[in-house]
Amino acid sequence: MGTKITYTEAFDELQQIVTDLESAEISIDELDSRVKRASALLKICREKLYKTEQNVLETLKTLETE
Repeated sequence: MGTKITYTEAFDELQQIVTDLESAEISIDELDSRVKRASALLKICREKLYKTEQNVLETLKTLETE
């Protein structure tokens, strides 16, 4: 992925993929690429959540020492 994607954008795209899958709007030909894209989006979301958690914990530790 060459461009940065926000958590919200990744989450919204994941929701759209799930909606498409549930409504059977994705053909078998598209299924493989959509599943791969969903996997990449999940990785992005996990990484962003982890980084955010670490930043919050670091901030809380800093506040505790002040």
